Amino acid sequence: MTIQDTRFGEVEYSADDIITFMPSLIGFPESRHFLLLNSKPNTPFRWLQSLDEPKLAFLVAFTEALVPRYKPGFSRNDIEELEITDDSPTMILATAIIPPGEPQEMTLNLAAPIIINGATMKAKQVILSDDAYTVKHRVFARSDRVAEKAA
Repeated sequence: MTIQDTRFGEVEYSADDIITFMPSLIGFPESRHFLLLNSKPNTPFRWLQSLDEPKLAFLVAFTEALVPRYKPGFSRNDIEELEITDDSPTMILATAIIPPGEPQEMTLNLAAPIIINGATMKAKQVILSDDAYTVKHRVFARSDRVAEKAA
């Protein structure tokens, strides 16, 4: 199968590559089917590309690579809905925001992670009830120079 993507041109994929959100991704009820595309090798970043709306894609990051101590708590209902078992390969992603020209200001949405069961390719974006995480978690600490400019 192929999709004509606005960022990557024609992308080939198989049915096994399709990630299906249970329910849809928050705020995008018409988009339930996605691909995880790698734009550059050896980075924790991927594009979550909608198959339902080819113009829609989100920059996401593997949380374990950028925030190693991140341990979101998922409800039993979330785990059951995604059919996750102790043996299931799982991926936890966070949407990333990189302001144009300011990669040092990158933030991750750790308050609403995406969990994917790698065996079934079922996914869900979960709004955590734990207020320990924010929607704008800074990936890089502000340097003293940046803090001085802001003051």
